[in-house]
Amino acid sequence: MSDIPRLTKQIIDFCEERDWLKYMTPKDLAISLSIEAAEVLEHVQWKSTEEIQHALSNPNGKEAFADELADVFAYLLELAYVTDIDLATALEKKMEKNAIKYTVDGSRGKHTNKY
Repeated sequence: MSDIPRLTKQIIDFCEERDWLKYMTPKDLAISLSIEAAEVLEHVQWKSTEEIQHALSNPNGKEAFADELADVFAYLLELAYVTDIDLATALEKKMEKNAIKYTVDGSRGKHTNKY
């Protein structure tokens, strides 16, 4: 079993044991995912790259950041579960689209907010 299905099962089992699945709607999970992503931003807001690197070099700072990333990942896995989306397949398909949209020759070394 690959990591994504194994981790999804672990999260869903955790939620089932607590009778939380009834609350796991796409809308509420998408909201929760966004809130957790905002909590990731709190760790970098108003900080320089050097300050962020310093915080991440500290075990407590790195653990706090990792906890927030794990929350985002958990909600993403839950949202994929309730919407019956295979994340690995979805990512592979999206990367194929990105390769067409952002060709190496047309995109190499360029970073824009055009899209």
